[in-house]
Amino acid sequence: MRKWLGKMFSDRRVVGGLLLIAQFLIVLFGVGLATENWRWLSTLLTVLSIIIVIWLVRKYDNPTYKISWIIIILVLPLFGGLFYLLWGNTPFNRARTQHKYEPKPPDFTAYLRAPATETLAGEHPQHAACARYVQNLDGMPAWTNTETRYFKVGEEMFASMCEELKKAEKFVFMEYFIVEQGVMWDTILDILKEKVRQGVDVRLIYDDVGSIATLPKNYDKYLGTLGIRAVRFNRFIPTLNTYLNYRNHRKIMVIDGNVGYMGGINLADEYINVKVRFGHWKDTGILLRGEGTASITSMFLQMWEYVTGEPVPPLDPYLPTVKMPSDGYVQPFADSPLDDLNIGESVYLQIVQTARDYVYITTPYLVLDNEMITALTIAAQSGVDVRILTPGIPDKKLVYMITRSYYQQLHRAGVKIYEYRPGFLHAKSIVADDNAAVVGTINMDFRSFFLHFECATCFYESSVVGAVKQDILNTIEQSRQIDDEWLRRVPWLRSIAASVLRLFAPLL
Repeated sequence: MRKWLGKMFSDRRVVGGLLLIAQFLIVLFGVGLATENWRWLSTLLTVLSIIIVIWLVRKYDNPTYKISWIIIILVLPLFGGLFYLLWGNTPFNRARTQHKYEPKPPDFTAYLRAPATETLAGEHPQHAACARYVQNLDGMPAWTNTETRYFKVGEEMFASMCEELKKAEKFVFMEYFIVEQGVMWDTILDILKEKVRQGVDVRLIYDDVGSIATLPKNYDKYLGTLGIRAVRFNRFIPTLNTYLNYRNHRKIMVIDGNVGYMGGINLADEYINVKVRFGHWKDTGILLRGEGTASITSMFLQMWEYVTGEPVPPLDPYLPTVKMPSDGYVQPFADSPLDDLNIGESVYLQIVQTARDYVYITTPYLVLDNEMITALTIAAQSGVDVRILTPGIPDKKLVYMITRSYYQQLHRAGVKIYEYRPGFLHAKSIVADDNAAVVGTINMDFRSFFLHFECATCFYESSVVGAVKQDILNTIEQSRQIDDEWLRRVPWLRSIAASVLRLFAPLL
């Protein structure tokens, strides 16, 4: 028993969770006790709640997010306003997250090769709006002269990573949500140790919450003793604040500025199916070699500045030195919660809204706002073949309930929905009309769209578009389609519970 308790209380998740619960109860009972002794405080807190509801109605926030908070405040007028001030999306909480940091768009003017956004717009006008939108708001242009490769499973990407890492001569930059000690990471770490001995600059950013159960607390310091510059993103300090919500969900690896990896694959064994958690783990990733890698390198250096405070250096030493045959156009981009721009969702919306023949989507979580539901249903009702793939075995049961709560509405509009039977589908991709695709880290849920640091790559007129489409069609063959009979078998109590959960989906 003593051993079990010792193990439990050495787990940062357990200790952090207990501290958060304790703080919540202190606030709850403290306010309740104070309002009993000072009646005027009850009136003040209620008035505060009313003012915040009025402010929320006028605020330029996502309507679904606002409705969730308004319900909480109206149901709990004594506490609701206070809860929002502590944990809501207020200017004060946003400022704490930003640390007065405003990322600057990358400057590629000194690069020998010019970005290709306007060339793309001239040759393929149907992509002009999306490409210009990303460049104007994110600073990331479209590129040509880039070799591309699509990985339909994590095992393929892992083998490619190891091969390319062994060739590193100048630097290796890595940025991941989850790093876990095991076959995948230990193999990569052995290569990195050798590269450090050869004088290669190796840096790693990993999310502290994402890796809280997979790495020791001070693992960054251990890596430092090996010569690897490692930092934990947004260290987990168990206090009730919105800052804990903002996680680094990106998965990036850049080697010598010439090779860049991106996708849904973290550095953990389930992603390469060495460890089985939820059946077969279906994930995807991409490789860029050439000019397009410049944007991925810039993303990493911006994040390095945000986490460490070190200014972004001139890009020249980090830019690609190889020029590959063109495979269409690529446009890596980043999204963050530090602004009011939902670039990831907006890119998805543009692809859905401009699709004429088909649009296929894979996502592990389906938690949609009204804008996305409307876009998907209008596309399907207009004769576009809209298909969405989700997991057959969930990793988070509450989120899975919410995901399934959207099935009936989408199915009735003509959207075809499939669940991947062999296991957990973690791939995040969208493809349309044989000419555009996006592969990256962006789930179709509120956390990815509004709360996480994310990244993805748009492909226009590229071979990756066909590869993504074919992979999705092959995955559909291993999936079950949601039909009228399946929907009729859903217990009504479960359906009601899922609908209630949807009201608070933006806060989960």
